[in-house]
Amino acid sequence: MARDTARVFSGIKPTGHMTLGNYLGAVRQWVAAPDDGLFCVVDLHALTVEHDPARVRRLSRQAAALLLASGLDPERCTLFVQSHVDEHTRLAYLLECTASDGELRRMVQYKEKTARARTSGEQVRLSLLTYPVLMAADILAYGTDEVPVGEDQRQHVELTRDLAVRFNQRYGHTFTVPRATLPAVAARVMNLQDPTSKMGKSDDSGPGIVYLLDEPETVTRKVMRAVTDNEGGVVYDRATRPGAANLLDILAACTGGDPERLAEGYDGYGALKRDVAEAVVEVLRLVRERHAELAADPAAVEGVLRAGAERARGLARPVVDRAYEAIGLLVP
Repeated sequence: MARDTARVFSGIKPTGHMTLGNYLGAVRQWVAAPDDGLFCVVDLHALTVEHDPARVRRLSRQAAALLLASGLDPERCTLFVQSHVDEHTRLAYLLECTASDGELRRMVQYKEKTARARTSGEQVRLSLLTYPVLMAADILAYGTDEVPVGEDQRQHVELTRDLAVRFNQRYGHTFTVPRATLPAVAARVMNLQDPTSKMGKSDDSGPGIVYLLDEPETVTRKVMRAVTDNEGGVVYDRATRPGAANLLDILAACTGGDPERLAEGYDGYGALKRDVAEAVVEVLRLVRERHAELAADPAAVEGVLRAGAERARGLARPVVDRAYEAIGLLVP
């Protein structure tokens, strides 16, 4: 039976504290999504690199609380933890049998992360190569129509589409082919100290990253020290003025403005930075207040995750069973 609205799925990896980039680039889209969306703390993806097990558990709980604090309503959507729903890993192997080695090695994040790992002498885990297939399973298990993501995840959604189409062509129509949706502005918030690199939560170089739980004074200090350039005037140009463009993108995302028009209102960076700092502090104020309430009642968050996992299992099981049957396996 056709659904009245598009089904939305997306997830966040508990590899670091959530940032302003996560919030503006993805989470706010989740909150605005139609009812019946599915949103997931993708903890299995955090195991692709060296990690502290206790930290992964702690950050998984924190991520769930921050998603609720950001406005996700468990009465309107399903919030759960990836590892609580076995269908994700069941389907991932079938998609590994559909994907090719070459297309996975072409993934930009794989190439970037393996280059860094080899420079530091770390071993590269096989899961780092295959985790985009697990991400595809996360999405396809629910008949997802739309995947709201930041710009850096667009390639992974394209791989998901390719795998869905290939599986359908080989074994009969099984999966909905999803599409990525990106915010109009701030699809990729950049590091305030290095505006050519994204503001990533896995990067612990704090001065360039605004975390959702930063105190207002910390937010203001980081924004006021943001790297811009030595040229006169404020111009919105991502290619030649990345620092200014990043600040204008952030301001536009926080206030609902247009970055190019906002640039016309500033003669220098001091006033721009002050306005960006004030806008970010105000946007994050309610998130921090609500998170403090949730942190004081961890049982409530655990209850939301249990109920979410139960519903997610019920939705995913029929899809994954169909995939098993289509590919030639006996379904119990």
